[in-house]
Amino acid sequence: MPLTPAFSPGDLAHDEPQPYLWTLNFGPQHPATHTTLRLVLKLEGETVVDAMPDIGYLHSGFEKLGESLDYNQYVTVTDRMNYVSPMANNVGWHLAVEKLMGIEVPPRCQYLRVIVYELARISDHLLANGAMGLDTGAFTHFIYAFNPREPINDIFEALCGARFTNSYTRVGGLMYDASPQAVRMIRDFLKDLPQALTDMERLLVRNRIFVDRTQGVGVLSKEEAINRGCTGPIARASGVTRDLRKDEPYLAYPDFDFQVCCAEEGDCLARYLVRMGEVRESIKIIQQAIENLPSGPVNVGPDRRAILPEKGAVHSTIEGLISHFEVVMTNRGFTTPCEEVYLATESPNGELGFYISGDGSPRAYRARCRPPSFLHFAVFPHLIRGHTLSDVVAVLSSLNIIAAELDR
Repeated sequence: MPLTPAFSPGDLAHDEPQPYLWTLNFGPQHPATHTTLRLVLKLEGETVVDAMPDIGYLHSGFEKLGESLDYNQYVTVTDRMNYVSPMANNVGWHLAVEKLMGIEVPPRCQYLRVIVYELARISDHLLANGAMGLDTGAFTHFIYAFNPREPINDIFEALCGARFTNSYTRVGGLMYDASPQAVRMIRDFLKDLPQALTDMERLLVRNRIFVDRTQGVGVLSKEEAINRGCTGPIARASGVTRDLRKDEPYLAYPDFDFQVCCAEEGDCLARYLVRMGEVRESIKIIQQAIENLPSGPVNVGPDRRAILPEKGAVHSTIEGLISHFEVVMTNRGFTTPCEEVYLATESPNGELGFYISGDGSPRAYRARCRPPSFLHFAVFPHLIRGHTLSDVVAVLSSLNIIAAELDR
């Protein structure tokens, strides 16, 4: 797709020399993009005149896969949509499926889903802010941000056996209940994280180089944020006080006391600070959830034939084995209404929505995803025009683009 010329001959006076513009390919494998995306920049000297985001380097096809995998199998694809916080995608997908099927999960399952969702938010924000420090020259800050992510992966491994691509949720519940060891690991992690956040703030927030490279750079006004469909920390850093956990509550979020972090400046520094504030609010949510964790099952009752039986029952009882065979192999009882639903959750990067069109079968007739990175990447040209080439790195890292969310 050709770039629209930044200037046309009619815009210039006859005696004014036409500026010399040159094209620079930024990516798709650039050390400051952290992912496979490409920017085609139009430069006048070192000033960015125009930019064109170019996507399509992963060829994931994750929406089309939703038509061939059943509602439980597709959770493995959601892991790969946002590979930084896969737990959030797991929860978002199965909430949409349960809305289609009219299923409400037990209270313990709701609390555990909130806990893993907020742990995923912390992990995502730590990576985003750590990479933002790395891109602006603060390598030590990057290490300080990555250290707390290791205990989060250990917690996920204790919960479901996988550190990265978790696939933890199921239709009507979870793969496993949280063990006492996992609960203890979560409590220990919450005790250590605040000090790590304080160390990160001391390293970077008052660093003159970082502040000069982020303050007043890539400013997004409140009006533009709304008009361009921005959500999450990107929008809240511009003064848009919208958070789906408060405005359209789901799971057990109404039970918890937390604040929505916002700013008004709308620049790269504001986006960094909003993410840091959200990490501290996530700590509050997890503390309330883990100390008030309800007892009881984590899956709906056996009367819902769409629910997979527990692995222990499958391995040790004939009833569990037959039930597993019927659900997985014959799809008996796993039927959905011929309806359409859309459900959105407040993912770490913004509104993550899933649209599902059911046709009565155990697979979606159409599965559509509304990923936040897809919309935020489209805002990048608006933010970078008039800035210098060195600002490209700061603005791009402040948006925290995940390439797997870009490809359809």
